[in-house]
Amino acid sequence: MAEALSSEPITIFRSKVEKKLLHYTGKAIADYNLIQKGDKVMVCLSGGKDSFTLLAILKLLRQRSGNKFEIFAFTLDQAQPGWNDNALRAFLEKESIPYEILSRDTYSIVKEKIPEGQTYCSLCSRLRRGIIYRYAEEQGFNKIALGHHRDDLIRTLLMSILYNGEVRSMPPKLLSDNKKHVIIRPLSFVQEKDIIQYATERKFPIIPCNLCGSQQNLVRVRIRKLIDELAKENPKIPSNILHALQDIKPSQLMDQKLWNFKELEQQKQ
Repeated sequence: MAEALSSEPITIFRSKVEKKLLHYTGKAIADYNLIQKGDKVMVCLSGGKDSFTLLAILKLLRQRSGNKFEIFAFTLDQAQPGWNDNALRAFLEKESIPYEILSRDTYSIVKEKIPEGQTYCSLCSRLRRGIIYRYAEEQGFNKIALGHHRDDLIRTLLMSILYNGEVRSMPPKLLSDNKKHVIIRPLSFVQEKDIIQYATERKFPIIPCNLCGSQQNLVRVRIRKLIDELAKENPKIPSNILHALQDIKPSQLMDQKLWNFKELEQQKQ
């Protein structure tokens, strides 16, 4: 487990986009009670723009809070060809963020089990999730922070409806099936375009994913294009989809687990 080398913060940014990210991340934390005083938050740092942004913004919010909670960066080296985390390590040490980079060869398992051309995401995420949960439990972290943003949430909703026949997405706060882990998504209100801009500003040392990045025809890509096309006609569509996740009308749906339709009758006066 590596500890940061310096206690001095790196250059303080207060760009327009950073202020926006701080606002919407803080709003999600407050609205859904994601982080409390004394929490030990393990930030899953994949090496992508989303998780780098999450880590940087949580660090700033932690400083604002007077360091009332802890953050720790956890990176899983899945033995992908070309993986190089030297720049990532340098970034974390310069930022004075404690971290660990754990090496586990899940890449070979995924390539072996999934035929070429099929989606790797399901198996890859399942293997990664098991390692993350086990590490968090062993090290005593009570919150696991993931970098999913607003556009991930709304794309997942449409994917679930269109391809799985289910109304589901990714909640800002989730208790794992075994009740041992609380998973939080502080970027739930943040737009991907703002993350892209911020990652460019901060020059994060991005590590590309050779599994996901090699599959350009994933369903998620098609859904993203669909939403983007609709947003050209009505820019409010992405935010409307997010709002729909927060304002469900069960009585207007058809789920018989929620309503006993067979006995639903007019009330007699």
